Amino acid sequence: MLVAMTAMLVSVAEFSNILSVLAVLMCFCAMFLLIMRNMTVFWLHGEELMFGGNAVHPVQQRIPQMKMMKVHIPFTFKLHETSNSSYSDLRCTISSQVPYTLQAFWGVSIRELHHFLWKAWSSFQTAVKDDSLLRGHYQHCGLTLYETSHTEKTIQMFMPEGKLDLGTPPRHCYPLVIFLIRDTPENSTLHPDETVALVNVVHIRDNVCTLPTNILAQYLKQANGQLSSLKQLYLATGNALSYQDDACSDDASQRAVVLDNGGGSLSTSQEQLCVVCQYYPLSRALLPCRHTCICASCFGKLETCPMCRSPIKSYFCVRNEDYLADCALGLEKTGASAKRQAFSQWIQNSITEFLGLH
Repeated sequence: MLVAMTAMLVSVAEFSNILSVLAVLMCFCAMFLLIMRNMTVFWLHGEELMFGGNAVHPVQQRIPQMKMMKVHIPFTFKLHETSNSSYSDLRCTISSQVPYTLQAFWGVSIRELHHFLWKAWSSFQTAVKDDSLLRGHYQHCGLTLYETSHTEKTIQMFMPEGKLDLGTPPRHCYPLVIFLIRDTPENSTLHPDETVALVNVVHIRDNVCTLPTNILAQYLKQANGQLSSLKQLYLATGNALSYQDDACSDDASQRAVVLDNGGGSLSTSQEQLCVVCQYYPLSRALLPCRHTCICASCFGKLETCPMCRSPIKSYFCVRNEDYLADCALGLEKTGASAKRQAFSQWIQNSITEFLGLH
């Protein structure tokens, strides 16, 4: 009898150990299921995207960088900032590092101008040589000059007698188009990336369209036939740089060109500091807003432009970023610390929610 009771007690003791192990396993499984219910982890480009409880912790998308090359522009064209600019008195400043031909046309058909701009460089040369540039597609022929290289020179333009028929807005004609076309000797060969023409479209204030006189658009033509639209970049100080937005390249959305016209405009950015940290020099132009206001260090922490708050879709660099080596270690430490803090906060929120301590 004693032996039987002893055997039974031993069996019960062993069974209780099994029950304890099963209880622990069940608790572990229950906690694992609870965690999985409240958190789903995805790996996206090597980084975590976590959904915890009611909170969502998205990974910041990597903003694409546009490919960049440097193009030399031998021409500059600027309108005089004066309220007296009109059809009877338009003043502009031009400089050139190469011999060129200036031709101005009044009342140019918008459709025919853009059709012509897409033609090959050889068509430009032939049209200038035969004096047939935009023939039949303008209302008045304006000033024609043949110049050698020179520094800034002020030129005054007058419209020939007769009114322009530009149509009611939206108009079908540009008030004034000014071509600066590079003179090249016969049988000479240009590098495909050389700038061969700068086309300036000018709006002039009148009674129908009272917007101030300004440059509506500038188009850059290269020897390889590529056509690009020039646009300004806006510095935090209000100074303007320029960059080239490809108009006819197949990968236009992934390419940008920083321009160099010999005027030192790009060096201006080297003297300006990031508007966020006020420590590193600004080096990145944001798109599509074109504000040039932040450094590479602060760029990774932003999703919107600090100047206008518009979303950042892409960017390109306007100067080298040698200072990145100095701040790389700091960025790595900051990123690791931020991840630890986010995970700790999620753990605290999950425990609080589980215990009902809201």
